[in-house]
Amino acid sequence: MNTKEKFVITINRELGSGGRTVGRKLAEKLGVPFYDKAPNKVFEQKFHVSVDDIEKLKGRSHTWWADFKRVVGIGEALNDTKYFVTNVGEEPELLATEEIFKVETDVLKGLAAEGSCVIAGRSGFHVFRNHPNHLNVLIQASIPFRVARVVREQELAPDEALQTIETVDKMRENYVKKYTASSRYDAHNYNLVIAADGKTEDEIVNIILKYIG
Repeated sequence: MNTKEKFVITINRELGSGGRTVGRKLAEKLGVPFYDKAPNKVFEQKFHVSVDDIEKLKGRSHTWWADFKRVVGIGEALNDTKYFVTNVGEEPELLATEEIFKVETDVLKGLAAEGSCVIAGRSGFHVFRNHPNHLNVLIQASIPFRVARVVREQELAPDEALQTIETVDKMRENYVKKYTASSRYDAHNYNLVIAADGKTEDEIVNIILKYIG
């Protein structure tokens, strides 16, 4: 990857690995924007559903779309793949089940087209797999490391933290498999895979910067 030309770095991470903080700090070091929940904010504006609702619902392999319909007030299904979304003060809008992934993809590509950036999550490894100047990074950590971090940051009991991690892992993997026909854990999708155990966020940032050269 050449930082002297327009580039995009994707940071895919496990919950509790510190990957989001790494992405933010890496962007600061490189002097470029860091994007995390930008696609979800588009859905919040367009379909009047909160970012948290999207995060909770979209990764469920079989039931998330039905739940999403209830949250945003979608009417009766026309068939198995298309629904009407009722926007505030507007005529009902036809929405296909594939549109969430399409909107996310379009938003991410639009952000990258504007200039160099660091993007967290969002199946970025797949979206930018053919980008001429990209780096895909996966940050992982052991369960004890992740539980300790979630306990500390979200003020949860250890058993609650573990349950949260397991739920989020399943949601994210379901979503990635459904729309990319791949696994977020497949190392072939990344240029660099880093274990967070025993490292600070700054140390991980330095590993990435050294890899970039």
